[in-house]
Amino acid sequence: MTVTEKPPSRAAAPARAAPPASARRRDWVRIAKPVVFLAALIPALRLVYGVFVDPEMLGANPAETIEHATGDWCLHFLLITLAVTPLRRLSGWNWPIKFRRMLGLFAFFYGFVHLFAYVGFDMVFEAGAIAKDILKRPFVTVGFAALVLMTPLAVTSTKGWVRRLGGPRWARLHQAIYAIAILGVVHYWWLVKRDITWPVIYAVLLAALLGWRVWARMRPSKPRRRAAAAA
Repeated sequence: MTVTEKPPSRAAAPARAAPPASARRRDWVRIAKPVVFLAALIPALRLVYGVFVDPEMLGANPAETIEHATGDWCLHFLLITLAVTPLRRLSGWNWPIKFRRMLGLFAFFYGFVHLFAYVGFDMVFEAGAIAKDILKRPFVTVGFAALVLMTPLAVTSTKGWVRRLGGPRWARLHQAIYAIAILGVVHYWWLVKRDITWPVIYAVLLAALLGWRVWARMRPSKPRRRAAAAA
């Protein structure tokens, strides 16, 4: 009597392990960065569209529209960049820090276009007239100073410059963003002659962002709080 042997059963395929949370976050950030980049470009693309396709959308004074729009977006991105650290600390999310460099560079981009529009439309690239205007009109002076301070921050925004300067020196240099934001708000406030609603809004938002930093530095750290509680 023969015994029929059962064929060996196939071993169940091992289930694939889910990717770790850190890998999922990296994938999400990798996808989100191009989306944020394109979204940040939309104001500039609208202006380009207005110049070359539909000039009527820029209003009766296209030069003034371009100058004001680029200046506004420079301030928007400055404030958004300053909001990254409070958002990260208060929410516990680390991903916003991945977008801070891009947001800061867009602030510089719109600030540079703002200056270029002023130099081209208002001053017609006359160096003497530009120099006189910078010295004569305070709101031009502070606006120009803000862009001058932004330039080294934009140049040194790469990881290579962080290594060259060292973390502490790089961080001290980039603290100039606080002065830049203040100068930007003052520039806008002095530019507006009648309705100061938006300059006030910007000033309040900036005061809140800077005030939070002062409060965070004065607040005892967790180890110190634990030591005080244990005492």
